[in-house]
Amino acid sequence: MSHEVLSTPVVDTVKAPNRAQSRARAARRRKAVVNGARVLLLIGVLGLWELLARTKTIDPFNFSMPSKIWDQIWTWITHGTALGSLGEQIWYTLHEALLGWIIGVVTGVVFGIALGRITFLADVLGPYIKVLNSIPRIVLAPIFVIWFGLGPASKVASAVVLVFFPVFFNAFQGAREVDRNLVANARILGASDRRVTLQVVIPSATSWIFTSLHVSFGFALIGAIVGEYIGATKGIGLLVAQSQGTFNAAGVYAAMVILAVVALVAEGLLTFAERRIFRWKPSGSDS
Repeated sequence: MSHEVLSTPVVDTVKAPNRAQSRARAARRRKAVVNGARVLLLIGVLGLWELLARTKTIDPFNFSMPSKIWDQIWTWITHGTALGSLGEQIWYTLHEALLGWIIGVVTGVVFGIALGRITFLADVLGPYIKVLNSIPRIVLAPIFVIWFGLGPASKVASAVVLVFFPVFFNAFQGAREVDRNLVANARILGASDRRVTLQVVIPSATSWIFTSLHVSFGFALIGAIVGEYIGATKGIGLLVAQSQGTFNAAGVYAAMVILAVVALVAEGLLTFAERRIFRWKPSGSDS
């Protein structure tokens, strides 16, 4: 009997690593299958698009085709655009989007945490924020062009108003969802309101804030592009406007592809930063 009792933990310790290895292999296989399905889906959509355009099932003049879109991108890469090099146009738009994103994130976090912590401010400013949020913010882009001109300032302003609200509401909700016991314990230990906010509320709301960052950078790009489309001297949005003006469907799609790549790279960087910051959180990918 004693021999059986002693041998049981040995069997369990052998099985535990095997189960972990099996889960890891299953996760790798699933990831490979998912990535393969994504690639096949993309190839299938592009191939069908190319086939329909070449057989004139859809009008190639209006819908273009993947091969012409690639040719347009390659032409911009090797010979530049009418506005200058392609890299210059990408950087111009990215600079506007980044600046608007940073300003929108900082102001959204500050106002969200402040109103989440100070009930009086939330009661006074709450109705005004709801009214501003109900305005279609894209329509503000022409107003910003009138106010700030064709330079980067009008595009940055468009990006800021699109970024601010999702970040604000997430920061506000994160501040409201802080565990009251943590706040009470911090006060018992003698922490001031400022230290409670900096050391308890903001760290607790960080996951809420990061959730909004993934969406908000795409909004910043939209704000910059819309502003450039309405009036600018450089940028991807102006490339879209010029391509549309010359009925160059391939140019419009090519600019969209470039923007999608920029957005995916930014999303990847944000995801990497989030994983580094929240390494302590269990991953939900195995479920």
